Amino acid sequence: MVDFLPKDHHKATLVGRAYLPGAKGPAVVTIADGRVIDITSSDAPTVRDVCEQANPVNYVRFAKDGGVDIGDVETIRTNSWEGERDPLKPWFLAPADLHALKASGVTFVASLLERVIEEQARGAPEKAASIRADIDQLIGQDLSKLKPGSTEAEQVKERLIKRGVWSQYLEVGIGPYAEIFTKAQPLSAVGAGAHIGILPDSIWNNPEPEIALVVASSGRCIGATLGNDVNLRDMEGRSALLLGKAKDNNASCAVGPFVRLFDAGYTMDDVRVSDIALTVEGVDNFVLEGSSSISQISRDPEELIAATISDNHQYPDGLLLMLGTMFAPIQDRDVEGEGFTHKAGDVVTIANDRLGALVNTVHHCSDCAPWAFGAADLMRNLAGRGLLLPTA
Repeated sequence: MVDFLPKDHHKATLVGRAYLPGAKGPAVVTIADGRVIDITSSDAPTVRDVCEQANPVNYVRFAKDGGVDIGDVETIRTNSWEGERDPLKPWFLAPADLHALKASGVTFVASLLERVIEEQARGAPEKAASIRADIDQLIGQDLSKLKPGSTEAEQVKERLIKRGVWSQYLEVGIGPYAEIFTKAQPLSAVGAGAHIGILPDSIWNNPEPEIALVVASSGRCIGATLGNDVNLRDMEGRSALLLGKAKDNNASCAVGPFVRLFDAGYTMDDVRVSDIALTVEGVDNFVLEGSSSISQISRDPEELIAATISDNHQYPDGLLLMLGTMFAPIQDRDVEGEGFTHKAGDVVTIANDRLGALVNTVHHCSDCAPWAFGAADLMRNLAGRGLLLPTA
């Protein structure tokens, strides 16, 4: 098991959520000396409210001193493993609550070319290998150093149109506008240890290991966490209009284990040089390993934030923005030439030494726990615990 917490967690300011059976609802938590501290209060009854503080780091550090110890990290981590947990003891949840769950796509050249291949294959994995060879020969590395939206990118676009390979994915990959979409609904993301879902009728799909930025309603980025933006390649490849079906399904979005708040020891510059490791371990003894490096991203994280929240679009509860991935697995699993696809029971580990590890087990969406605790349930629960105060 890779490190659940960041390797330098003693220096990190972490905030997350845990389910408290006694309260029949979530708590806002932080970590101190290997202990999980409940810092839920009427000042910040949600992680969203922590993010809206003038200084989230100071808020968490001060709140920790008056918080309630609910157990050690390892015990609660172990109890977070869905299917094996004791429902009478706490377990970790996704660290985002009321935040909009957004994602950016086609932000890396490597995955950009795979998206073009998906489109050309029309969702048929057996066609991918031959199309990949044709695309590689035709495009080569033309796109690797292009600045999206630049004059040079526009010239490449014109050449590709003449070659007959222009695509909707190339449009957002090197064009002036980034692809930003809604991955899932607020409160619907699953956390570390939970089952993560793929549709039963998807035959070509994969994990997407990403860093997710946590952004306050002001547009200020206040921290980062890990995310898995599961991709159903056959669904999306058939039609761009199936993006919602390919992305927003029960348990199809995992984030965590904690939000690491930006401070003197961890900043956006650390995000920019982050490497994210991925391991998939199947019940059939298949092992897939890969990585994604934010340093190879074609649009700076701050650019992606600006493309999401602005005078044109507000998010009063803030947002979580997944940055995309350069990882697109092509390793054959069962049939030569058909590449990789998930199987039920796959254990997916996404890790970064500054953010910890997000581990989930793949199941069909219909076999994952249904999403049954929404915003109305949260508000009623917090009100019943005396944590919601009237505004002045």
